Amino acid sequence: MNCGAAGFDRCHCLAEVDIFADLAPGETHNLAAGARMRTYAAGELLYSPQSLVEALFILMQGRVRVFRVTADGRTFTTGILNPGTIFGEIVLTGRPRYDSYAEALDGAVVCVMSRDHVLQLLSDPRIAARVAETLSRRLVETERRLSGMALKNVHQRVAATLATFASDSVRHGAPGIHIALTHEQLAALAGTRSASAAKALGELADRGLIHLGRGEVIILDVAGLAADAGD
Repeated sequence: MNCGAAGFDRCHCLAEVDIFADLAPGETHNLAAGARMRTYAAGELLYSPQSLVEALFILMQGRVRVFRVTADGRTFTTGILNPGTIFGEIVLTGRPRYDSYAEALDGAVVCVMSRDHVLQLLSDPRIAARVAETLSRRLVETERRLSGMALKNVHQRVAATLATFASDSVRHGAPGIHIALTHEQLAALAGTRSASAAKALGELADRGLIHLGRGEVIILDVAGLAADAGD
C-alpha cells in the first residue's frame, strides 16, 4: 500500500484495509470524509501513557512499534504493525489514556478516527466482526511475544524478530526482504542491549541466514531464521 501524504487518496487507501473490504464505494467515501490523515517521522510517538488520546488509528503507510516500559526502564515490544493494521483500540473502552507507547519506526501515514466515529462504525456488523477478529489476532501475537521474551535467549529473540519482519514483507508483497533496522532499533524490538543484538546479528550472518547492509538487514533464509528462533 503506497499512500503518501501528498495527494493522498483516502477512499482508495481505506478500501484496501481488511476491515473495510465489505463496504461499497459510497460507504467508503463517507468513511473517508470523517477521517483525518496524519504523518509521523521515524521515532515520533503517536501516543504514550502521558497523553490523552481518544482516537483509533489505521496504519496506511510505514511501520509502527507498540511497546511498554518496565519500572526499571527496560522496553518491551508488544507489537510491530504494518500497513492496513488498526491499533489504539483502548478508545473502545472509553478510557482516554494508554498504558503503552506507539512509535513510528519509519515515516508513517495514519488515518485517525475519533471515538464517536468509531462507535458509529461498530454499529455496522460487517465492520464490528472484522474488528473483533483483528483484535483477537493481536492478543494471540502479544501472548506469543510475551512467551518469547520469557523463554528465549537473545539469539532466539533477534532471530524471531527478523523472521516476523520477513514474513510480513512476504505477506505484503515487498520486492525482496530488505529490513530497514539499525542495531539500536533491533535491540529495542528484541528486548536486549545493542551490543548483544549486534553479536546475534553477526552469528546469523556467519551462518548465511542474513546479510548485513548499511542500516538494513537482508534476509537470505526465512526458514532458517524461524528454526533459530525456535518457532
